[in-house]
Amino acid sequence: MDVKQIFRKATESAGVSGYEEAIGAQIQEACPWADDIRTDKLGNLIMLKRGQGEGPRPRVMLAAHMDEIGLIITKIEEDGFLRFSTIGGFDQRVLLGQEVVVHGRSPLIGVIGAKPPHVQAPGEQKKAVKLEDLFIDIGYDDEKEANAHVRIGDVVTLRRDSVELQGSFLAGKAFDDRAGVAAILECFKALDSLKHMADVYGVATVQEEVGLRGAITSTFGIVPDVGIAIDVGFGDSPGLQEGETIKLGEGPGIAIGPHVHPKLHKKMVETAEEWNISYSLDPSPHPGGTDAYAIQVTQAGVPTILLSIPLRYMHTPIETLDYEDVKRTGRLMAMFIAGLDNEFVEGLTCF
Repeated sequence: MDVKQIFRKATESAGVSGYEEAIGAQIQEACPWADDIRTDKLGNLIMLKRGQGEGPRPRVMLAAHMDEIGLIITKIEEDGFLRFSTIGGFDQRVLLGQEVVVHGRSPLIGVIGAKPPHVQAPGEQKKAVKLEDLFIDIGYDDEKEANAHVRIGDVVTLRRDSVELQGSFLAGKAFDDRAGVAAILECFKALDSLKHMADVYGVATVQEEVGLRGAITSTFGIVPDVGIAIDVGFGDSPGLQEGETIKLGEGPGIAIGPHVHPKLHKKMVETAEEWNISYSLDPSPHPGGTDAYAIQVTQAGVPTILLSIPLRYMHTPIETLDYEDVKRTGRLMAMFIAGLDNEFVEGLTCF
């Protein structure tokens, strides 16, 4: 099964934070490599690939969030236009002119509009349109008609197909962080042909964009010995300093910082070099913002590491990555897991 096509289909589907049921079911259906799959009470999709051998086996948790940023209807105007707010951190500069899907009583296509530049006040044309000045037009011209199909609180997603650029580059929405979920699937696929002692829990977490909630509850339930969070990092592009980015096409960024266990970092780097998997070092001095932080501080604490897939134009409809980096991330995790044993895991309790 081609994980790249699974990834593309997943990014084109809807799954706003707090409303991930459909995307979770889609990922579950597309994962034949797990020995067991379940959904917990919060909605996290937990895929288990059992290790081999008798006796206690280490528990490794891979976590990547499947939720995406989106919009929520806050008001239906008398003339049928829809006002909205954001769920998660949208770059509002790119919202004007986007096609959207309003997930009302049935899905409705709409467009995001604003006052034309010809009638804007002096100076307005030089500024990004404020969120409160944007609206969604679904084609109804009065409140009663709109109310028959849309309710306050309905969520909205961008309507965007992924596109292939040159080489192995892709662009589209919700790559943050369904690219991480794809890396977990690539890892599970690779583990099919490898011997590994560890039980591997691949978790597609929920509600990361609104507070890392899924990673907290799923870690609490699994109680892993090792946690690996997979998210996206800032890919190289004009206007960003080299030290702030990860270069596309050169594998994942292996984080180093206070939320990364030093022994895990050392072994991950050694694994990458042993198997000739390209990578970058990713200094991460400020913990927080990814599932890695939530995993690390759950219960009595979990030795954790973060892998970042380089991504351009984060939180826009044209997030861009090199799919080879997703594959490299999956392979790196698989080889890392294949090299784990109880002695290494027990050694993580001391530095």
